[in-house]
Amino acid sequence: MNQFSTLDTLVFLFYFIVITGYGIWIYRRKKSTSGQASHDYFLAEGSLTWWAIGASLIASNISAEQFIGMSGSGFKIGMAIAVYELMAAATLIIVAVFFMPVYLKNRIYTMPQFLEQRYGKAVATTMALFWLGLYVVVNLTSILYLGALAISSVAGINVFACMIFLAVFAAVITLGGMKVIGYTDVIQVLCLVVGGLVTTWIALDLVAALGGKSGSMAGASELFVRAGEHFDMVLDRGNPNYMDLPGLTTLIGGMWIVNLNYWGCNQYITQRALGADLKTARKGLLFAAFLKLLMPVIVVLPGIAAFALDKSGMLGDSMRVGGELNPDRAYPTLLAMLPAGIKGIAFAALTAAVVASLAGKANSIATIFTLDIYKQHFNKTATEQKQVWVGRLTVVVSIAAAALIAPFLGIDKKGGFAFIQEYTGFVSPGILAMFLLGFFWKKTTHAAAMFATIGGLVLSIILKFLPGMMDLSFLAPIGFAVDNGTGVYEIPFLDRMFIVFWVVVAGMVLISKTAAVSGEAKRMIVDTHMFRVEKSFAVGSAVICALLIAVYGAWW
Repeated sequence: MNQFSTLDTLVFLFYFIVITGYGIWIYRRKKSTSGQASHDYFLAEGSLTWWAIGASLIASNISAEQFIGMSGSGFKIGMAIAVYELMAAATLIIVAVFFMPVYLKNRIYTMPQFLEQRYGKAVATTMALFWLGLYVVVNLTSILYLGALAISSVAGINVFACMIFLAVFAAVITLGGMKVIGYTDVIQVLCLVVGGLVTTWIALDLVAALGGKSGSMAGASELFVRAGEHFDMVLDRGNPNYMDLPGLTTLIGGMWIVNLNYWGCNQYITQRALGADLKTARKGLLFAAFLKLLMPVIVVLPGIAAFALDKSGMLGDSMRVGGELNPDRAYPTLLAMLPAGIKGIAFAALTAAVVASLAGKANSIATIFTLDIYKQHFNKTATEQKQVWVGRLTVVVSIAAAALIAPFLGIDKKGGFAFIQEYTGFVSPGILAMFLLGFFWKKTTHAAAMFATIGGLVLSIILKFLPGMMDLSFLAPIGFAVDNGTGVYEIPFLDRMFIVFWVVVAGMVLISKTAAVSGEAKRMIVDTHMFRVEKSFAVGSAVICALLIAVYGAWW
């Protein structure tokens, strides 16, 4: 394995200087043209272009859990795990058409603000506190710790030192506000895509060498021969990974709940578009959807290549720790095999992904705390400058807190991608149901929203532990329960979300129809004209849908 060379260090330093310098330049250039200080800091109101919005969405979404976790899943499961990325492309189109018009028409800047306008302060405050806890304890910690682990494994630097470096780097970018994050994310995405594609190309070239050939295209052909079973896009019930990706549920069931909640009801994501006009926001989301189609090549294909290389014995014991196979070592192992200079580019791509995600998440934490907690409950007359100051303090405190608690959560043992999905999955169905009915059904009440908030969580927990209390084997014939290997039948994670979502929707409808209407519940401004799209957007959306159909048609 090649060590981190002087050339790699110089390449990485060049990336670091470019990002830092560009961020400072953007901050100074935009400062003189700022509108309201708080809205400019938290939302970059009106100053982000469509390409900056799209790039920032992807930079914020792709982090260590994708590079490390998705590559690990590619090694273990195969291309089927790419459904998270491919369905996200379709979801972004839906969010652009149906969610963004509602947010922008009603001048929504934070997700708790929407809940307050629609359902009242009790629901909004409850969810604001929940999101803050989730973002700090689950998201920030996993991004920071997994990123540090990945960088440590490549550069040979102490994990804690890597965490400090990432935390400080992200904090500096975040303190400049949303406009600095948005525009530096363009360079971050460029590094991410170029570095990721270079890693994939070299991994495929290594696979080609197994058959006495060279080149990425020859490597792709060789990979189909050596790991053909890893290209099944929809797993059948006999597949050992069915519990993670339960067949058609990935296309018509719970996966939609995962994606619609993440891309449509998540401050961390929607914040990039909330400061723009509808036309610009939609173009940005469409651009992000096209970039999403590249992600399986960047984060999943290297894992499948590592599987073929390991199967041939070329990786030796690199994939094993203490003699036990660890799929999450797939991407770091490939990075360690890259030649000098190229490794620096790939290292910069990984760092870019981590820092961009940290910065975006920290800015969302600051936005929710400042606008929905501090201003609403502690200082309603806070000046614009005071709000910005509180936001910056929140950034520092949240990142510092995440760095302190991350090593004690056992994130590396659980697997970062699974860590995030498990804990957010307990509440995603209730949140999505609350948003969708709040958008499109005017009779939804405050009590129904509270039921979605609490009832959805409780029901998710019950279904999680139900296999220990009763035999669920009767659900196996229809694919809603799988033997976990010990004779206990469990409901797959995505199926649990699907069940909880529809139970919560039914409960909300029943409560709204029978309970007294609260004065706090108000309609959103919604009309059919809001959902009309431009011809160029429709054409772009059609292209994405056609590509998705082609992929699943070819590798079903």
